[in-house]
Amino acid sequence: MTEAHSGQRHPQSTSGTDLRRVGIHPDFWYPVAQSKDVPRGRTFAAVFAGERIALYRTESGTVFALEDRCAHRQVPLSMGVVEGETLRCCYHAWAYRGNGRLSQIPYLPKGVDRPPRGVRAFPVRERYGFVFVFPGEAERAETTPLPDLPQFAAPTHRTMTFSRTVRCHYSFMHENLLDMNHQFLHRGVLGRIKPELLGYETGPHFVEARYLFVPGGGKKDRGAGLLSAEGFGGSSSPDVITVRTEYPYQTLQAAPVKDEQPAFSLWVAYVPEDAEQRRNHTYGLLTIARPPVPGLIHVAWPFIRRFTERVFAEDRMAVEAEQRAWDEQGEDRNHEVFPLILHVRDVLRANGVPLRAGS
Repeated sequence: MTEAHSGQRHPQSTSGTDLRRVGIHPDFWYPVAQSKDVPRGRTFAAVFAGERIALYRTESGTVFALEDRCAHRQVPLSMGVVEGETLRCCYHAWAYRGNGRLSQIPYLPKGVDRPPRGVRAFPVRERYGFVFVFPGEAERAETTPLPDLPQFAAPTHRTMTFSRTVRCHYSFMHENLLDMNHQFLHRGVLGRIKPELLGYETGPHFVEARYLFVPGGGKKDRGAGLLSAEGFGGSSSPDVITVRTEYPYQTLQAAPVKDEQPAFSLWVAYVPEDAEQRRNHTYGLLTIARPPVPGLIHVAWPFIRRFTERVFAEDRMAVEAEQRAWDEQGEDRNHEVFPLILHVRDVLRANGVPLRAGS
């Protein structure tokens, strides 16, 4: 059931589970590489929550994802050689098909049976310039949709791609983007802004919040001006920022108050890299509506890129500091007062899974 809120207090969760010890659920599609990182006839060493994955693109252009170890001596298959539609281990040349089954052992004596098992194969799809894998139960992959981002290929928009490692638990990233009260951190980039929470909704799998962003003066990065309502159109209307955690992804949209169409949209996934999930790789797509003046988006692009990189760097500094504090204290000692963040913590905790034993 969806609940609408306008600032009422949310009770502290009764769960005693430390959210930073909750793993992300594997039964979703996660980007683990950019498509350009896996050229034809090459391999790429990817990872999901401590599980190493070998990506390789065959001569026909298809990308496959295999457990990154040879069944023979456990040498990483990402060190291997692509031959046609197969991947051959660099050590003893054992060859694997895209389904993980062995196709050849060059020196196998006559009369000796080939080992019955190869390695695990992961469902894999390419979309939006990313390689997505499904690290959970493979039979659930067909019924689990990929993110739907119709504006990605639309001629009316242009998309900027982000791919960065951040040394923190993925939950810190959700909290950072959803809690717009931290704009003081970006005062040197955005100027003085006091976000007003207009309201929010929650459900078992999501939290969505709407903020009003009213500029309050101060120096602003040129790229920030281009992305705000005052940007390409010169509007004086404030922006409405809508942020949504729809497990396990997160989105942000910005639109002038009097315009229902967003000026830009951000989709992001935080993919754990290590088994303890204290480090994540952030994959993002920033889709920006093209202005009516032809070519203007290309002129503005370097300024927008610089602005987004500055904001991301400041956010990364903050969330990595949060993770260091957790590491030093061995537990979550946060004293959260914002009801919205208590809600998103409950969503992340309820939809996550226990970390593997020994992590």
